[in-house]
Amino acid sequence: MKIAIIGTGNLGCSIAKGLITANAITTLYLTKRNLSSIQDFEGYKNVIITSNNIEAVKNSDILIFAVQPAHFESILKDIAPFLTENHVLISTITGFVISKIEALVGQEQFIIRAMPNTAIAVGKSMTCLCSNENSKKRIKIAEAIFNRLGTSISIPEDQMQAATVVCASGIAFWMRLIRATTQAAIQLGFDAKEAQELAMHTCEGAANLLITTGNHPEQEIDKVTTPKGCTIEGLNEMEHKGLSSSLIQGMVTSFNKINTIKTEQL
Repeated sequence: MKIAIIGTGNLGCSIAKGLITANAITTLYLTKRNLSSIQDFEGYKNVIITSNNIEAVKNSDILIFAVQPAHFESILKDIAPFLTENHVLISTITGFVISKIEALVGQEQFIIRAMPNTAIAVGKSMTCLCSNENSKKRIKIAEAIFNRLGTSISIPEDQMQAATVVCASGIAFWMRLIRATTQAAIQLGFDAKEAQELAMHTCEGAANLLITTGNHPEQEIDKVTTPKGCTIEGLNEMEHKGLSSSLIQGMVTSFNKINTIKTEQL
């Protein structure tokens, strides 16, 4: 596939690393105004770095946009004259709705919104996808890309804001929980390196149990809680201190903030 990533910041770099690792490219153009931070990609075969978005568009079929929301509109206006019927536009821009993209580049273009997370760099992203009516036949292309970089699901566009909180911001939420577990392990006597290893691999194991078995989390919790045991006492103490309610309230707060950003862009 001839792919261009327009705006190779943190997320763009993560996508690029994932695509290169998965050998999912014929050519890969990476664009950024300041190229110094992406010089490391120059050594990869068929990877071209440039500050010229139009050059990248002309030489690619799939355009993945990972720019700041404030810059997206001007970039679309600049490249619109160079878009063809072969281009598939994939936007990762939070809150930038399909109808607004259509207004800038035309309803006839294939437009898909994708919400990956930074775990895409290691092939473990949970990516949510939606498209305009014209792109329903092309969404399989986006699925093929993102399924090589983790897991993807197609959802209605009106759920994309919530998906951003659960999947994209969710990486930060899980990192904070892993950090807290690491701190507890240190307090219980492990050194910092051992503590983090225990925390992150236990987290990975818990997730894989659910993915592999399809069980509800409470089913797996029941397997490690015994009457008057240490696990249930620890869980109850966490709940008394508001673990679940704090996480839920934090995610709802993030969702409300995204809606504010969306309103400001309209």
